[in-house]
Amino acid sequence: MSLRQENIAISTSTTPLIVLVLQLLLIASADSSRSATAGESVTMMAGCPGNCGGVGIPYPFGIGAGCFRKGFEIICNDDDAAPFLAGSGNSLIPVSDLSFDPPEARVMLPIGWQCFNSSDKVDGYRGPRVDFNRDGVYRVSHTRSHLVVLGCNTLAYVGSQHRPGVVDSDYDHAEYTGCLCYCNDSSSAVSGDCDGVGCCQVDIPPDITDNTVSFDGTYSHERNLDYSPCDYAFLVEKDNYTFSTADLRMNKNRTMPVRLDWAIRDNLTCSQARKTAAQVGGYACVSDNSDCHDSTNGPGYVCKCNNGYDGNPYLPNGCIDIDECLHPELYTCFGDCRNLPGSYECRCPKGSHSADPYSQQCIQNFPLPAQIVVEKRKMKEFFKKNGGPILEKVNNIKLYKKEDLKPILKNANVIGKGGFGEVYKGHIGDSNQLVAVKKPIHVSLEKRDQFANEVIIQSRVIHKNIVKLIGCCLEVDIPILVYEFVSKGSLEDILHGSNRVPLNLDQRLHIAAESAEGLAYMHSKTSTTILHGDVKPANILLNDDLLPKISDFGISRLLAVDHDHTMSIIGDTSYMDPVYCQTGLLTDKSDVYSFGVVLLELITRKKASHSDNNGLRRNFIDAYTSGKTVTELVDEEIAMTNDVDILVNLAGMVVQCLNREVDQRPEMTDIAERLHNMAKRVHSN
Repeated sequence: MSLRQENIAISTSTTPLIVLVLQLLLIASADSSRSATAGESVTMMAGCPGNCGGVGIPYPFGIGAGCFRKGFEIICNDDDAAPFLAGSGNSLIPVSDLSFDPPEARVMLPIGWQCFNSSDKVDGYRGPRVDFNRDGVYRVSHTRSHLVVLGCNTLAYVGSQHRPGVVDSDYDHAEYTGCLCYCNDSSSAVSGDCDGVGCCQVDIPPDITDNTVSFDGTYSHERNLDYSPCDYAFLVEKDNYTFSTADLRMNKNRTMPVRLDWAIRDNLTCSQARKTAAQVGGYACVSDNSDCHDSTNGPGYVCKCNNGYDGNPYLPNGCIDIDECLHPELYTCFGDCRNLPGSYECRCPKGSHSADPYSQQCIQNFPLPAQIVVEKRKMKEFFKKNGGPILEKVNNIKLYKKEDLKPILKNANVIGKGGFGEVYKGHIGDSNQLVAVKKPIHVSLEKRDQFANEVIIQSRVIHKNIVKLIGCCLEVDIPILVYEFVSKGSLEDILHGSNRVPLNLDQRLHIAAESAEGLAYMHSKTSTTILHGDVKPANILLNDDLLPKISDFGISRLLAVDHDHTMSIIGDTSYMDPVYCQTGLLTDKSDVYSFGVVLLELITRKKASHSDNNGLRRNFIDAYTSGKTVTELVDEEIAMTNDVDILVNLAGMVVQCLNREVDQRPEMTDIAERLHNMAKRVHSN
């Protein structure tokens, strides 16, 4: 049996449908938030019935001659009964909703079915097709409706438009879609589930012009006849049908709600239709402040009122301006609202202001003296919150006023920017000293509480190899820090960035030894141990003489005996001690490990990266332990030196610093001393 033979379609002599009493939906009052001008008087033709059986009839639909556009006639046999689509033959198709935005009709359509006798032969069927689309204005909505198939061993499908010129073919539609449902036994199907067992559902393609469904006769029903003697297929509004196992013996006269998309289908696009405006029955978007939109389901176009207007675009003057000010729940305004044609204006009352009164409250303007008082009060609160009363007692930290830093904090003075915030370069007041002003963009509450302590720690660190903290400004929400300016940039830039310069072994040893000296001072030569926690080339700055200075105490801690564990792991993972990552225990040996990575970059001029699984570290250690010559491991700029034994010692120091056994790593004082000795030997040569 061919697919075409299985196409179950019946003529207009189909058994009449049971007309259901439908819920009353009146389009003219569907949105109570709209103004009265967008109501019944502008949705229908003058003198034409506005509803039937409680269903609103907006133009281009209409009842009676002269009240509808061709293809949109509605039949109303009784004002108290549901309306019907015209052209639906002897089986009238009841309508429960008509709307022009969205352009839809909600109708009740019959189901299709076929039943089998004990010989597994079809002994009764009815196709659901009814003639509701005489003038072709409707398409079954592919977004609001879908196909449902019920039965056991049942395959059914629907097709879109017929292919032009194709006759007597098993596949004469442009697109097909369907689904197969199966049952093992009478207990297989479960009520509420429609996933292929007793029930299946599937989205449908666009451009379907009728409700024809087709059954495939390939599958046997013989062993299912006791509990599933029939197959059923129907189009139905999404979310409006829930499967029940009782429906395997469904009432054959049942109808289902289906959404239809309609459009002006004169075989014209919008651009073509606009040229027919002067013709009778021509361009349908006749209202001012309306526009044409090509149909999204099948050919043709629909009309819509422009933004800011509401009503019926198919009638002259049907689109009426919306007074947005009457509907603040839809059109927000925190100031004074004034309606405009197609829009509205929102302004703050005199004496107040807002960055955006459409979305933000208007704030009362303060006179200048009052603003000054408020600003001073806020600065005083910030000063106290940021530890000002404590830091006032610290002799070697200068506390700057907010006004002192204003000339520097300009875009033209920015020399660095990142996740931490911005760094500015300039002079403060009449001073000739260049400074770097660091303006953070965020600080956690925990760090804010520790800020005064951090400043005190850094104020104690006075060393030629450590960037000096000159002072800070506490009169702002997030404290601003003022450091000495270091002219050459970072070691990161010198090695890998835009400021890359040639470096001989003497210069590299000088940078390494002086950097180690700064860290050794922090670890061992201050009154209390100071750990850096984020040692990396970007945090080692160089002056014009390539003298390194350790910077950015991003997670510096004044560690007490019982407070060795930080609450979170902070720092650059490419340089971070793996033991610290695992335990959260930050020690001086954590800085030693990070310095080992810096030293590795300094002698190889290759950048460490956590993203490549620490390949630089692993490869170097593997090559070193496998006995490769040191000149194969280091940067070619220094590989040709006569001081090969120095390179061997440097490589050995890197391996010691990167030792996974923390206790086996050297102290920073020892590293600094050994590097200074190497530097002296190379320099003397």
